[in-house]
Amino acid sequence: MTSEIATPRSFSASVPLQGRIAIPGDKSISHRALMLSALAVGESRVTGLLEGHDVLATAAAMRAMGASIERRDDGEWRIHGVGVGGLLQPREALDMGNSGTSTRLLMGLVATHPITATFVGDASLSGRPMGRVIDPLSAMGADISASPGGRLPLMVRGLAPAIPFAYRLPVASAQVKSAVLLAGLNTPGITEVIEPVPTRDHSERMLRGFGADLTVETDADGTRHIRVRGEAELKPQTIIVPGDPSSAAFFIVAALLVPGSDVTITNVGLNPTRAGLVDVLKAMGGDIKLIDPREVGGEPVADLRVRHSVLKGIDVDPAVAPSMIDEFPVLFVAAALAQGRTTTTGLDELRVKESDRLAVMMTGLRAIGARVDETDDGLIIDGTGGDPLPGGATIAGHLDHRICMSFAVAGLVSRAPVTIDDIAPVATSFPNFETLLQGLQAGGG
Repeated sequence: MTSEIATPRSFSASVPLQGRIAIPGDKSISHRALMLSALAVGESRVTGLLEGHDVLATAAAMRAMGASIERRDDGEWRIHGVGVGGLLQPREALDMGNSGTSTRLLMGLVATHPITATFVGDASLSGRPMGRVIDPLSAMGADISASPGGRLPLMVRGLAPAIPFAYRLPVASAQVKSAVLLAGLNTPGITEVIEPVPTRDHSERMLRGFGADLTVETDADGTRHIRVRGEAELKPQTIIVPGDPSSAAFFIVAALLVPGSDVTITNVGLNPTRAGLVDVLKAMGGDIKLIDPREVGGEPVADLRVRHSVLKGIDVDPAVAPSMIDEFPVLFVAAALAQGRTTTTGLDELRVKESDRLAVMMTGLRAIGARVDETDDGLIIDGTGGDPLPGGATIAGHLDHRICMSFAVAGLVSRAPVTIDDIAPVATSFPNFETLLQGLQAGGG
């Protein structure tokens, strides 16, 4: 889905960032809105949908399996679903591009329908292991044939009726949890996911919103038991997608780091299972104020006003990792300019994202003059105390949108330009990233 011709881009020391921006819709919620609308009986309407490559891959896959999905000129999406159990056999392989979320969640849907689907993706996605999803879905009866290492291309032959069971997550993963819950929708009886470490709960919130019989019980030790009753009948919904906190993260950090900045980011989703970065940056001394906290479509939302701040290094509690796992690359950039040392641990999950984000961030940060060391499960970063980084290097983005945008932010606070070898992958999650950045620079320039 990314362009075959690399598109390098350089980012240089910035004037103060000033103004108000609205970020694209939340990627996690956008994926789920399309999938569940496609399983409801009747017409759902979605506004604020993220229209990046990853979400469009989900839309294309649901169309290929029988749903009617139309984008109107006013930006509203209308989806006529096929009903749980009604997915049709796709005629061709489902091209997931760069989207691990699309792949894992759709594998869950297909696993309990009487259809066969082949999943393919780009070079980055094809290097990501799918074993953590293959194992529970196989236990429910799906026949999954994967490439060596449990990678794409892979084929899922669904089983209906499938076998309900209780699955204890071996790692904290919202994608694996969601895949099993989605598989449970078309499975007789109760499917249970046991979650020792809480992860983002968009699937639970939205399944309930569509009318699924879903319950959550929490043990004294914090372990969550999520149960969904199968053979569900989902009811169409009208959904407003809040702004993506993972996209907001880049502008939050940029405004904190670029001297003189004062930026307001509107309509940011602040689901507590996703908002860890804001809390960590506040603990580092970041000036971040929540304006007009409210609830939209069952999700907490607020406007964020962010002003330049002198950050201080901290030891980041590994317990917050699931609530900000996608934001660590840009947090590493913030730490590189903080006063003192920032230590992160418990980040094994970053090694199996679009790239090995620990290794890639360490290599890139060192290349632009940051002082950073890599451990088995984190990075240790000694900051500059607010002084610009030397910069002056070309960074390999590894087809990873969050790596690319993190080093774009680093370029704004470097003495010499920082060049990303290929900016095209940013379109997977944040198509107007550069446009918004230029607008804030014009406001402060």
